[in-house]
Amino acid sequence: MCFGMVLIMSVYNSALHGFSSYSVEKALIQFVITFIVAFIAESFVEPIAHKLARSLPYDQTKELNFIIVFAFCMVPMMVVIMSAYGTILTMITVGIEGSILTAYLKTVALNIIVALPSQLLIVGPISRKLLCKYIKPAIQNTELNG
Repeated sequence: MCFGMVLIMSVYNSALHGFSSYSVEKALIQFVITFIVAFIAESFVEPIAHKLARSLPYDQTKELNFIIVFAFCMVPMMVVIMSAYGTILTMITVGIEGSILTAYLKTVALNIIVALPSQLLIVGPISRKLLCKYIKPAIQNTELNG
């Protein structure tokens, strides 16, 4: 999931700032660094979002309900963190005119409107499908043979 979200959000944010200043090499390096930052952030945010999602009052017997609630807990926290990273990266690479706080809040607003639908409609479903197809059978085979 982290890879897919970083890919979508990197392309989206590059489009916002203009692709003309990017080379393939620069974009790949930036993607790898962003992926590492997002992966580390996600490792801290995920347990908090999971605990929060389990504590809210909704019908937890349906898996789809948990998926939606979990996304609504996880994505805003990740957007807040990754938008800070993005604002700093923008400040370093192309500069920011005006207030850093204003730029950060604008970045949060612009990111949340793409991140949440991307998670719910694209990355989440694809990730779960791949997990069920490739990872779970490998784990079950290991447990049977172990």
